[in-house]
Amino acid sequence: MNKSVKSFKTDPKLVTRMYFTMFMLGVLYAAFSFLLMRLGVPIIFVAIIVGIFAIIQYSMSDKMVLKSTGAKEVSQKEEPELHDIVGMLASRYEMPMPKIAIIDSDVPNAFATGRNPNRSLIAVTTGIQKRLNKKELTAVIGHELAHIVNGDIKVLAMGNFFVTLTGFLMQMFFFNMLFGGMGRRREGGGAMMIAYFATIIVYFIGQLLVLALTRYREYGADHKGAEICGDPGSLADALAKISGTVSNIPDQDLRKLQTANAFLIISASLRGSGGLNLFSTHPSVEERIRRLRDLETRM
Repeated sequence: MNKSVKSFKTDPKLVTRMYFTMFMLGVLYAAFSFLLMRLGVPIIFVAIIVGIFAIIQYSMSDKMVLKSTGAKEVSQKEEPELHDIVGMLASRYEMPMPKIAIIDSDVPNAFATGRNPNRSLIAVTTGIQKRLNKKELTAVIGHELAHIVNGDIKVLAMGNFFVTLTGFLMQMFFFNMLFGGMGRRREGGGAMMIAYFATIIVYFIGQLLVLALTRYREYGADHKGAEICGDPGSLADALAKISGTVSNIPDQDLRKLQTANAFLIISASLRGSGGLNLFSTHPSVEERIRRLRDLETRM
């Protein structure tokens, strides 16, 4: 099979926002690193330690997500229709056939994982299979494949690395001041206080930027998924059905999928809120549907 990934049209405004957010993340952490080095903090040593843990987590993230959600890989014989849908869309993207898994859950949802198109997997719940028709399910899978070909998992892993790094530093500075005598007059105490409060500010801003990037990535996957399927309306219908159902699912069922919340097509913590939340991993469903309807009109 051809190992390349086909290119499709993208929303130029959305791409600009994504790259601007990534640029701002770079500027934020470059300035932060410069400040810490001026204050004498061994930032490179700390970054190496956090980087090792991040690499281990990144390399095992797909296995951890599958285990936490109870996803089971299925064969062509077990799920012929699902394999046919994924195979058809993968051929349109000119990418290798992903593995396919099923999650025995009434929560209608789906997610993709994998570091690249050659090591990818699509997981869907039994709930989404029951509630969506074939065109809607195809559109959802097209959205998930778009995440893979867009390299979203790698981009977000990089962004989360910096957030994790600042979180680690924040704890390190806090315990250093706590057990080293925060209120004592000693050499370096002022520098440590500056580093601590700077880290809190950077952690907060960095978290907001990464979450914004995550939401932009959802818009991007909606757009590309709709392009590959040629049916933005079916994806809009699917999102409306899923969100309407998720809001009525018992909390204990939703919690089973919340370990994979950032990967899901719709947040498992959704409770009917239509407004954009700065601390949400997903944009509002209403706005996603509006954009898809606009795209449907243009197409």
